Amino acid sequence: MTDSAKEHSTEIVIPGSSSPVSFGDAQARIKNSGMDVVRATPGLARVAITSFTNIATWGFRKTTETSSVVVRRTLDGDAPQAIVADISQDVFAEIRSILGLGGGGGSSGSGHVVSAQSYSVRDTPEHDLKARGAALLRRSADVNVSEDGHPAYSRILSEIAPDEARILRFLYLDGPQPSIDIRTGRPLGIGSELVEGGLNMIGEHAGLTYPDRIHPYLTNLNRLGMVEFSKETVSNPTRYQLVEAQPRMAEVTKRAGFAAKAIQRSIQLTTFGEDFVAACLPVGEKYSGR
Repeated sequence: MTDSAKEHSTEIVIPGSSSPVSFGDAQARIKNSGMDVVRATPGLARVAITSFTNIATWGFRKTTETSSVVVRRTLDGDAPQAIVADISQDVFAEIRSILGLGGGGGSSGSGHVVSAQSYSVRDTPEHDLKARGAALLRRSADVNVSEDGHPAYSRILSEIAPDEARILRFLYLDGPQPSIDIRTGRPLGIGSELVEGGLNMIGEHAGLTYPDRIHPYLTNLNRLGMVEFSKETVSNPTRYQLVEAQPRMAEVTKRAGFAAKAIQRSIQLTTFGEDFVAACLPVGEKYSGR
């Protein structure tokens, strides 16, 4: 028998096949399989490169986010154990999501990943709050710790309007501003009612974009502890004349009726507000008078 006849008469079993095939057919199948692998190689390379890029991008982004969270929560006095536990849970949940495993200890019942950045005091167990308080006391006793500003400054900047920043700068540079309350006139002041309070010229003098919103602006700044409505008057009483000459003043006085009373007040920055402006806003020389 020739070698060619032996090749065609010999039968072999290919793994995964239920019946034997001839040697020649086996060679043909192996050759075709090798060609398929070669043809698929560029596609596999693209998949590998894409996967590597995605993983590298995710790793860089996650490292940046995690570093930011660690710094912020450390400055807030969070316990290291709580920071590590929350971040580990977050990373574990995202890895499971990338791998398509779903679920995971770091996700809620609705499938949304619980991020370490969603951490809040309201969700913190009492022992964690105690740990944060203890950390603050330790930092207060550390003479090597230096802080450039109050930790609330960053939050306050996100809670004020651009016009409110102009009000703060104006009060910082020009000092207390005259304000007038209009009340109804009653004998001995008994039963007198406030018709409108806090009439002022701050909106016009500070160059606000929306001067008609001055009262909501001042209310918000007072809520944040930046501004106070003082019963004290400004040092120069003639400054109230400008407020009294405004059309709004005449309108409110008329509404108050006969013998309406104008009570002189003032609006000024609190000490906390002054420190905030000095630390956070570009200003020149501070007002030095009263």
